[in-house]
Amino acid sequence: MFSAVPESLSEPCWQALRAAHRERVRRWVAPHRERRSRGEQHPVHDFLFDYYHHTPGQLERWHPGLGRALAGAGADEYLALSGYHRLPEGVTADPAWLKPERREAVRWIGSLLRGIEARPPAFGCFGLHEWAMVYRAPEVRHAAWPLRYDGERLARIVESLPIRCSHFDAFRFFTEAARPLNRLQPTRATSARLEQHGCLHANMDLYKWAFKLAPFTPSEWIADAFALALEIREIDMRASPYDLRALGFEPIPVETAEGRAGYEAHQRRFSERGRGLRQRLIALCERLESGWR
Repeated sequence: MFSAVPESLSEPCWQALRAAHRERVRRWVAPHRERRSRGEQHPVHDFLFDYYHHTPGQLERWHPGLGRALAGAGADEYLALSGYHRLPEGVTADPAWLKPERREAVRWIGSLLRGIEARPPAFGCFGLHEWAMVYRAPEVRHAAWPLRYDGERLARIVESLPIRCSHFDAFRFFTEAARPLNRLQPTRATSARLEQHGCLHANMDLYKWAFKLAPFTPSEWIADAFALALEIREIDMRASPYDLRALGFEPIPVETAEGRAGYEAHQRRFSERGRGLRQRLIALCERLESGWR
């Protein structure tokens, strides 16, 4: 049993925190909903909702996080959500409700994040995973948007540069022709041993791990992770072979030495920013685990 006495938040306090969270995420969810209502797709910004399967409504929902209790009559609405119960201090998320398989998932997430944090970062991939996803492909994912090079020129660029993708969930979208070109051959089984915090996708995935640990993750952290993931996604697609200048995204030309240096500078910046959030999530996993021992 997790036995820590939670901090009690007065109803005016937690209502203000909830309102601030909803206002913060509105800048992301409102445009997404508007596009969907018009049947439009955005090749950059819709990714975080489509790929991660965390809906706008779920992102808007505010959770106080582990160790905080909601006082006042208004907190009763949280009792309808999975994981909450009432203590003398108020309504709070209770780790004791977790079933064995969910506890094992928390342990796995903690182990993965600790491994990523401990490994030295690698900065030599230059975003070529997006190029490998269209290498000698008859069709591309974002067919509504032009590529910056024709297929043969694009293939020559890919073949002239080393591909070092360590992230399985990027590698699995490589074309069949591109997979043998990758210096690593990650699988689902080996991915946890290969991921490292120089990888843009490993830092983008902090959003996934943050919301998967809800309701114990404070929603402020989830919003922090979304903001980081959105910035990373923009750099990811600017470095891709797609021409997205019509959407305001100037290419990062990783096919040039100058472009690769610029991409690496972004990688290093995201690596440092991601570490603080990753360490918070590791500490959360360890707090949850300590309550079951």
